Amino acid sequence: MKIIGKIREKLRERRKRKNAMQKESALAHKYLDGLRGIEIGGSYHNQFGLNTLNVDYCDDTDTVFKQKEIELLGEFLKVDIVANGDDLPFKDNYWDFVVSSHVIEHFWDPVKALNEWLRVIKPGGYVFIIAPHKERTFDKDRERTTLTELLDRHSGKIPPPGEDIHSHYSVWITEDLLELCAHMNYRVVEYQDMDDKVGNGFTIVIQKD
Repeated sequence: MKIIGKIREKLRERRKRKNAMQKESALAHKYLDGLRGIEIGGSYHNQFGLNTLNVDYCDDTDTVFKQKEIELLGEFLKVDIVANGDDLPFKDNYWDFVVSSHVIEHFWDPVKALNEWLRVIKPGGYVFIIAPHKERTFDKDRERTTLTELLDRHSGKIPPPGEDIHSHYSVWITEDLLELCAHMNYRVVEYQDMDDKVGNGFTIVIQKD
């Protein structure tokens, strides 16, 4: 009976881990299959199934993000390259794409991050972003981050907080990030008001001219 109990426990744990895995994005595969790129802040339970290296600000397993991965699945996605996501150790026009899911809102200066991601991809390459939608996350009661504020952060008019606690610095609906892209003359080739991966965010695909 003890053996049967252990088997049942393993099956329950396996089902729990399977349920925690997010499906892959058909839109990401549409644009990024067959290409080589990097993911900023990838996680084991939210993988894209693409040819990527995982870039993260550290490779410690005791961060809140890695602990969440371990809690959900018992393991974590390996960090291949330790670097800040807005200061990448690659030459210009090196990768085919940069992909990120629920990461860009953690940057105090998203414009800097986006410019850096565009710098390291080749002409014709893609920046594929999934960001949390204000109305479908715990940010729903917060004020939306305006274009003016984002530009003031980027110019230094609004300085960053003293300590980076890796919180959501920006709160958006789809139109807000599209407005930023239009202002910066980023070429948006497709977007989803509800992303086809996690479902609580929106997707924007930028192509480098």
